[in-house]
Amino acid sequence: MFKFTHIASDPASAARAGVMETGHGQIHTPIFMPVGTVGSVKGVWHKDLEADVKAEIILGNTYHLYLRPGLDTLFKAGGLHRFEHWDRPILTDSGGFQIFSLSPIRKLTEEGCRFASHIDGSRHVFTPENNVDTQRIIGADIVMALDECCPGDADYRYAAKSLKLTQGWLERFARRFDETEPLYGYEQVMFPIIQGCVYPDLRARAVEHALLLDNDHRGGYAVGGLAVGEPTEVMYEMLEKTCPLLPADKPRYLMGVGTPANILEGIARGIDMFDCVMPTRNGRNGMLFTWNGIMNMRNSKWTQDFTELDPEGASFADHYYTKAYLHHLFIAKEMFAAMIASEHNLAFYLDLVRTAREHILAGDFLSWKDRTVPKLMQRL
Repeated sequence: MFKFTHIASDPASAARAGVMETGHGQIHTPIFMPVGTVGSVKGVWHKDLEADVKAEIILGNTYHLYLRPGLDTLFKAGGLHRFEHWDRPILTDSGGFQIFSLSPIRKLTEEGCRFASHIDGSRHVFTPENNVDTQRIIGADIVMALDECCPGDADYRYAAKSLKLTQGWLERFARRFDETEPLYGYEQVMFPIIQGCVYPDLRARAVEHALLLDNDHRGGYAVGGLAVGEPTEVMYEMLEKTCPLLPADKPRYLMGVGTPANILEGIARGIDMFDCVMPTRNGRNGMLFTWNGIMNMRNSKWTQDFTELDPEGASFADHYYTKAYLHHLFIAKEMFAAMIASEHNLAFYLDLVRTAREHILAGDFLSWKDRTVPKLMQRL
């Protein structure tokens, strides 16, 4: 049975530490979840995700997996866990964000969303009902409800209309989820997604509606539609307004966020779970996140720097390779550069949330966070 246990709270902030129990193991919160969109975390072996990065849960994406390799392949493989040989927890996004950001043709109605594949232009439709069925076949431990991701700069009228559409979809998604069973012998839970753009009253309305549908099948709640164009301070304000309205006995997931500083600020406001492509995407482009700031490994200043890649790093690569070597690989356009950088960044992100957890347990998270954030943001 999925279970979330609240272990400790920081006395000076809303930060908290907990443990989630799933059919594929425990997840210690706060947690960062590496993004494995199509069944792999780009550039990192699964064995390294476990042993070096120490990931406790990874993501898959319904939109991408539905299009390729397709549901028939995933079902015959026995679900995504067996297909990609990952025996720890998996979370799947419903694919709503990808439909709205990638599909060249899309139409949203009360029925659902019609879209054209970004791969071959073929036409498809996601309804709340078939989206549940799709995520049952994929087999993630945690699945997201189908929603519309409202742009961060939307006006109030559009945001209200978008929220109404999402609420209608959520009711149908929840009904279908409650009427169906997992396919592979372990429990699945769903998270409603709280939308409402940058309008506190819409966020409150979204929470109130989602709570009406609450039951044992709702593992937690996701906060969506942030870090999509609105100023960072507005994102923090929305978290301050929204998190206190969510149940204290269930985890809170901030979708698609973000920088190391964003993560610590999110934790301070009561968020338990994070995901973002930034560690791997930025890593592939030569950007490394460290406890002392951000390094651009293409910069010529590293050409003959033969010190460890990151003396304070949590990854094997940080102490095995030098800055000069990684700089050389990037300049030579070797794919190994992206692999080293991605693994370093993911290991750093997981080290970041583990350390945050330690300070929550120690009761000094806020003071530590305030000292740490400026260092994380500086350029080296």
